[in-house]
Amino acid sequence: MSLQGKKIGFIGAGAMAEALLTGIVKAGLTQPENLCASDVSQERLAHLTDKLGVRKVESNNQLSTESEIIILAVKPQVVSGVLEDIRQVVKPGQVVVSIAAGITISTMEAILGQPVAVVRVMPNTPCLVGAGASALALGTHAGFAEESAVSAILGAVGKVVTIKENLLDSVTGLSGSGPAYMYVILEAFADAGVKVGLPRDVALTLAAQTMLGAAKMVLETGEHPGKLKDMVTTPGGTTINGLYALEKGNLRYTLMKAVKKAAERSAEMSKQV
Repeated sequence: MSLQGKKIGFIGAGAMAEALLTGIVKAGLTQPENLCASDVSQERLAHLTDKLGVRKVESNNQLSTESEIIILAVKPQVVSGVLEDIRQVVKPGQVVVSIAAGITISTMEAILGQPVAVVRVMPNTPCLVGAGASALALGTHAGFAEESAVSAILGAVGKVVTIKENLLDSVTGLSGSGPAYMYVILEAFADAGVKVGLPRDVALTLAAQTMLGAAKMVLETGEHPGKLKDMVTTPGGTTINGLYALEKGNLRYTLMKAVKKAAERSAEMSKQV
């Protein structure tokens, strides 16, 4: 979807805001002059201006007055304060998007106190390299147009899905925390390469590319991972012996438990915010 002409403002100019802004500009979704940001750090604002041509705005209120889509790219503990600050200038017809974990749609809608479209998003860190996995949930007053706009922004830095808000803790446990699990597996994979005689740099390169290639096969072929696994596995061969070791080590159970534990912790933290 093109966002040509849409004015998009970012409250917060940290790494995730920079990733999304970079994606928007690279994808040509709208012109840089339609993008603006506010932040307590003038250094961060200057960086975005120099890198992407984003306008820096002096206050959150000014940004919210000028923007059709307002993206809250701040820490969860300051979201309520920011919403309190801008509630007097935000009007129906605008879209408020939050990437802050744990702040519910109902909480944001209650603070805004009017029928403004709210969209809650859970991105992950690979957005920083254009390979993110994000999920969005629509608020009471958000519909197809808002979903399309936010999907276009997130789609510029990776894959995006739309889900019900009650599944966002599950998303946190899977794709939100998931990169850390992948890094542990990748590190162990590279260590194994060193164990069998490969130089460290060679082992890490082969391990990382193998993980990337396997993921790309799933996404681009649409085949079930089990079918792709069977394509590599010949009777009595090397791969089935390796898979046997993984099964004996309960790899599947351990990964499933990790996602479940992370999702449960996300739900606990949401109640504490």
